[in-house]
Amino acid sequence: MCSDNLKYSGYGPRSVRAASQLGKSKEGRQVRNYTPTGLCFSPQTLGCTASVHTSFSGTPSAARHTSWSHLRYKLLFSRFHLREAVGVKLIWVAVIGDWLNLVFKWILFGQRPYWWVHETSYYGNASAPVIQQFPLTCETGPGSPSGHAMGAAGVYYVMVTALLSCVLGPQHRTCAARCLRGLLWLAFWAVQVCVCLSRVFLAAHFPHQVIAGVISGMVVAEAFDHIHSIYDVSLRRYLGTTLFLFGFALGFYLLLKVLGVDLLWTLEKAKRWCDRPEWVHIETTPFAGLLRNLGILFGLGLALNSQLYRESCKGNVGRQLPFRLSCIAASLLVLHLFDSFDLPTDREILFYLLSFCKNAAAHLCAVALIPYCIAQVLWRGDKKLL
Repeated sequence: MCSDNLKYSGYGPRSVRAASQLGKSKEGRQVRNYTPTGLCFSPQTLGCTASVHTSFSGTPSAARHTSWSHLRYKLLFSRFHLREAVGVKLIWVAVIGDWLNLVFKWILFGQRPYWWVHETSYYGNASAPVIQQFPLTCETGPGSPSGHAMGAAGVYYVMVTALLSCVLGPQHRTCAARCLRGLLWLAFWAVQVCVCLSRVFLAAHFPHQVIAGVISGMVVAEAFDHIHSIYDVSLRRYLGTTLFLFGFALGFYLLLKVLGVDLLWTLEKAKRWCDRPEWVHIETTPFAGLLRNLGILFGLGLALNSQLYRESCKGNVGRQLPFRLSCIAASLLVLHLFDSFDLPTDREILFYLLSFCKNAAAHLCAVALIPYCIAQVLWRGDKKLL
């Protein structure tokens, strides 16, 4: 059992747990071994060496640890089949927000606590504290601003404002309206606090990084309240937007690479200081997130401009509640099936390409193919009743 000196000292770079048993880890530094339950095991080497590995050791199933991204888009398409306009805005806010987050991270060069604590001179001659790591700790991109906090703030901001606009309408000054508004915004901030505290507790971010993420996400969501052109975008513009976002990110990366700035500098730090190599996943790399989001946006454009979507969602069947609920259930099932497909992680370029295709196909099915099939079933059922 652990001794009585197991303490919490708050969040941030000094957020550590001390325990009585000591071990040796990479480069001979002392490590206090502990678990979240308070039970200490015998000292052991955690399996990471000081050398930087060139391949990702996480298994494909473990690589799906970025559950927030998958949960977020499942929520988006649940909302899409209830109110199309809100669903479209949610996807644009999520995709553009993640793209801006990538650009901000490349510009700000934010550190992450789990590697910063080993390289900083802040502690001087004193021994640096040891931060406990979890399977979700070892993100490979820069830390500022927090992508999880930014995504959560943007998505839930759109959902709260849309719900208030739908439920309250012109009656926004009554006592019931004020109570509902206060309750929804209280729930919004409760979610943001939970997301921020979890990211700091995992040693993936500093407090100022999650605060910056929340503010940035709300700004992006508010900006899209004034952009009405996203509701009637042609396939050509979806394709152009996808190519522009990818071209800008790739061009920015190559430009700084020529100037001697390596924007993937954090990948080396993640592989060096993560306690377990299998916790470093290719899904957390900057280009993996970029291609995943661009696949979602392009898949949405293909679906909204397809004949399948026009024949199902634009007709009388598309306004029926059983049709919408059936689309939600089937879409969640299909997205879960696509999410269960393992992509090869041994070749990064192949992984990025397949990730783009996988997300584009998944959301094409969720928006167009599934509603069309359900509409055909309901239409044939109504025809037989007649």
